[in-house]
Amino acid sequence: MASLAVLRALRNHRFFSPSPSPFPHTAAISRLISTLVLGEHEGGFLKLSTLSALSAASSISKDNSISILLGGSGSDLEKAALHAASVHPVVSQVLVADADILTHPLAESWADLVHMVQKKDGYSYIISASNSFGKNVLPRAAAILDVSPITDVIEISETHLFVRPIYAGNAFCTVRYTGSDPCMMTIRSTSFPLLSIPTDAETNAAPISQVDLSTFNKETHGKSRWLKLISQETDRPDLGNARIVVTGGRGLKSAENFKLLDRLAEKLGAAVGATRAAVDANFIQNDLQVGQTGKIVAPDLYMAFGVSGAIQHLAGMRDSKVIVAVNKDADAPIFQVMDVLNNFSQEILK
Repeated sequence: MASLAVLRALRNHRFFSPSPSPFPHTAAISRLISTLVLGEHEGGFLKLSTLSALSAASSISKDNSISILLGGSGSDLEKAALHAASVHPVVSQVLVADADILTHPLAESWADLVHMVQKKDGYSYIISASNSFGKNVLPRAAAILDVSPITDVIEISETHLFVRPIYAGNAFCTVRYTGSDPCMMTIRSTSFPLLSIPTDAETNAAPISQVDLSTFNKETHGKSRWLKLISQETDRPDLGNARIVVTGGRGLKSAENFKLLDRLAEKLGAAVGATRAAVDANFIQNDLQVGQTGKIVAPDLYMAFGVSGAIQHLAGMRDSKVIVAVNKDADAPIFQVMDVLNNFSQEILK
């Protein structure tokens, strides 16, 4: 009887909310949020991947103070700093680290730079694109700062709640960051569209500040050094940012047949991609590989020729707006995600 009385009393009891906390409310705390975007530039302009990282930073909070960190030397760095300062009103500050060793994205030198800037300014977030630059620099910088980075973020739900793909994009994982500042992350560029500039936005450029490198070792870092960059000169758009992508798979059977895709890409103003199987067969160079172990693309139009659609490949292109699949195998997995179907006959594919 006594226990029943206690239960009845608890059921009828009204629990009042505790007295107001002496700490600031969440809205007040959000005004203290600051984000550092690791910027890449080329030819005096920010790369599109950096602009996507800027878009991700702006989605964290309306009162987020966003700074862009640029490294390098010479006139290209100066032009890139001017571009970053005026690229969008959400940019609060541009930090410029002028040193020859920062011209090339070596993990050792850039990680030390990020560590030095963070110790001075104490940012809440540090963001980079999930590309070769971000994957190279950010994990090492996170290790130096003793925090756990969150990789390949595709959605920022709350200030410390993020969504990232797992199992080659077949599932999505929601991650809550509970560690200390800074919260470091790489973002998938295709998931954060570029910011549009409001028509009533002010045209005032953000201030540009020089990073004090007096304590920064400009001579050597670690056991790696920059040797050279080998790239192919082409008038075609970059694969990671192209509006139209034409991709070939092992079904094309030879490197000679891949040249047909080159001609089609020239007509469409498209970029050429390939599956891992085509790359492994030496049909085309590996820097054009699309997929989980290659580049992630999300063009307006994705045309796949002779591509079966393994899950590793689908992970790199499933976000494309329109997918055209050309394959003689009606049971190919790519037909599960395609928008337009065209089954080629055996004679056409020869």
